Amino acid sequence: MWISFYKLRFFCCLLAVLTVVVLVINVTQVEYLDRETVSTTFIDSSGQFVSSQVVGTSRNPYCDYEHQALSSQERVEEDSLLTALQWQIPDVGPVPFLKSSDPSSSYFVILNSADFFKVGSQLEVLVHVQDFQRQPKKYGGDYLQARIHSPKLQAGAVGRVVDYQNGFYKVFFTLLWPGRVKVSVSMVHPSEGIRVLQHLQEEKPDRVYFKSLFRSGRISETTECNVCLPRILPLCNFTDLYTGEPWFCFKPKKLPCSSRINHFKGGYQKGLLTTAESAFFQSGVNIKMPINSSGPDWVTVVPRRKKESNNSKLSQGSGTFPSGHYYKDQWKPRNFKIRQFNDPDNITECLQRKVVYLFGDSTIRQWFEYLTAFVPDLVEFNLGSPKNVGPFLAVDQKHNILLKYRCHGPPIRFTTVFSSELHYVANELNGIVGGKNTVVAIAVWSHFSTFPLEVYIRRLRNIRRAVVQLLDRSPKTVVVIRTANVQELGPEASLFSSDWYSFQLDTVLRRMFSGIGVYLVDAWEMTLAHYLPHKLHPDEVIVKNQLDMFLSFVCPLET
Repeated sequence: MWISFYKLRFFCCLLAVLTVVVLVINVTQVEYLDRETVSTTFIDSSGQFVSSQVVGTSRNPYCDYEHQALSSQERVEEDSLLTALQWQIPDVGPVPFLKSSDPSSSYFVILNSADFFKVGSQLEVLVHVQDFQRQPKKYGGDYLQARIHSPKLQAGAVGRVVDYQNGFYKVFFTLLWPGRVKVSVSMVHPSEGIRVLQHLQEEKPDRVYFKSLFRSGRISETTECNVCLPRILPLCNFTDLYTGEPWFCFKPKKLPCSSRINHFKGGYQKGLLTTAESAFFQSGVNIKMPINSSGPDWVTVVPRRKKESNNSKLSQGSGTFPSGHYYKDQWKPRNFKIRQFNDPDNITECLQRKVVYLFGDSTIRQWFEYLTAFVPDLVEFNLGSPKNVGPFLAVDQKHNILLKYRCHGPPIRFTTVFSSELHYVANELNGIVGGKNTVVAIAVWSHFSTFPLEVYIRRLRNIRRAVVQLLDRSPKTVVVIRTANVQELGPEASLFSSDWYSFQLDTVLRRMFSGIGVYLVDAWEMTLAHYLPHKLHPDEVIVKNQLDMFLSFVCPLET
């Protein structure tokens, strides 16, 4: 009996040891798999998304972009931003096209009309929106843009639009130059179109899709990648280890995740809209169409007397005042003395003995292209980088100037970018020593237009943290942020890159970088106030004004 008991005990112990050995082997295999596949993510038997690196809970059931636990302060900030950006459109159910907002039937009137106005005066314009049956709209939510301009003077400034949620809007302008000043108001999208854009932003964040090539020896596979992917197949988790920025690709069938060699834009999803929804996005009908006036659309502005001008400066600072205006094609910022860098020698003198870093999308790559084309001594060094992708480098050995450009990390809609060149701006900033001879310019916005705002807020939070740390260790470093800008729109472009999306991103950008010691180049107003057609990549005269502003921050006038 005792012999049988000891045999049973020995057998149980042996079974326990074998169980432990098997468990250790499995753990080791899992760890190896994790290293080999860069944390592959699976779907468990209950259909739930499983990842060993997930922290916190995503509020979006489709996108697992919120992989970090937010502090209470960060949560309050994010909630405040999202609340401030809520677009007020009443839930009136499906609206037929004829009942939607019609820019050609709508009109505006100048409220405080007078024989003449003085420079610095406020001009108020009332906009009344009607539908295609010329019936007044009873609710708001249309996206309007407005500016004043004097074509002969090459002058222009933007206005502030206020939605009264009843079909009426007010636009407030500050008259900043003397002469004949014309008012222009346009409807970018009707409220019915905005509702569609909201739905796409929340439910179709993957409507621009990306791909990566995986290769090992003679075997290669291409899979789809994104911040947001359907939970139907195993995923490669390329979440950045330092910033926590999420990025996923579908796992190749035969290759490990570590065999990824590049990143590129896959394309744009088609068939996103129903026939009824498509009616709200028609060129020449309801996309960036002018709203006409029902009376005079211009006013006469006369100069203030010197004494009045001095007094008026005391009352400036209201929210209706723009950040600047154009006059004779030169940007005049509101509270900053801008310099004109019309000669290459002026730029060389400003940048002498400096290292200039340009981080971001193609709108700041334009700065690199302008500087290397305009300044003869600034010679681009051929790094063999793909055209329009980078990284790029230019050197002026005589004056000890180093100019660098690098695109931001994914999502980025460029042609092929090598995986080794997918650098996040925050990580790049953490590698900069900084100092009085270091200049950093950042533009990150256009590639985030299709995603929920939380994705963009997270990216800016990481960049802002790195900027604050850079300025803490090197307070004399100059950091400049380039804002978003308006662009040309058609039926398809509106679904991916609408000015309404860009306006939201621009608002988030300004709020998050306010009060931390950085400078702002207001590309939004500089493109909207100008007479040239809207473009994602503005024409040279606008880029020149942006560079004048940027260089004025680097080398301000001595006072």
